[in-house]
Amino acid sequence: MTQQPQAKYRHDYRAPDYQITDIDLTFDLDAQKTVVTAVSQAVRHGASDAPLRLDGEDLKLVSVHINDEPWTAWKEEEGALVISNLPERFTLKIVNEISPATNTALEGLYQSGDALCTQCEAEGFRHITYYLDRPDVLARFTTKIIADKTKYPFLLSNGNRVAQGELENGRHWVQWQDPFPKPCYLFALVAGDFDVLRDTFTTRFWSRSGAGVVRRSRQPRPRAVGDDLAEKLHEMG
Repeated sequence: MTQQPQAKYRHDYRAPDYQITDIDLTFDLDAQKTVVTAVSQAVRHGASDAPLRLDGEDLKLVSVHINDEPWTAWKEEEGALVISNLPERFTLKIVNEISPATNTALEGLYQSGDALCTQCEAEGFRHITYYLDRPDVLARFTTKIIADKTKYPFLLSNGNRVAQGELENGRHWVQWQDPFPKPCYLFALVAGDFDVLRDTFTTRFWSRSGAGVVRRSRQPRPRAVGDDLAEKLHEMG
């Protein structure tokens, strides 16, 4: 069950015990059940030997690995996954399941019309996978999206498209890489069938040569997908 928002005060601030520098996400998309695999590079912050406490809500945990080894020193608490006995630096792999179709909170990954999209601000990423869902943890995101090509011909996320391919059974995949560290509330993913609108304009900087810049924005099809999705697509276009 989704928790009610709680006020946070500046005088209660405490630096995180761990930092995550890179996260590699894989989404095996399906409206009823999406499998999320998150591989994070983590390091202990300071001399604290406190357990790693990750935020997470409405998630079905499948497995936890540390440095490619199954890990048993963990427990689920309300709104959190607590992992103990960790080395100073480690690779954390978490596999969990979510259901976009039944996500009525409209936080994390949810279904909007025939499309799947995300809302991670301010604390929506914890509805996608277990993570340090706070604005002072900055990581570089790599995202691989796998989905049915007929239902979801466009697979979009943060950064630059670095790879794509075809799979069996009418499925395909696209991988995105964002080279700039950012908090998880800026993560975005959209999958669906969209129109591509193209426009050309001349920038002020290039006005002497008349050079043009092509701008692309993706609009949802059908329009019933909603204005929130259109705004996300416009920002990533």
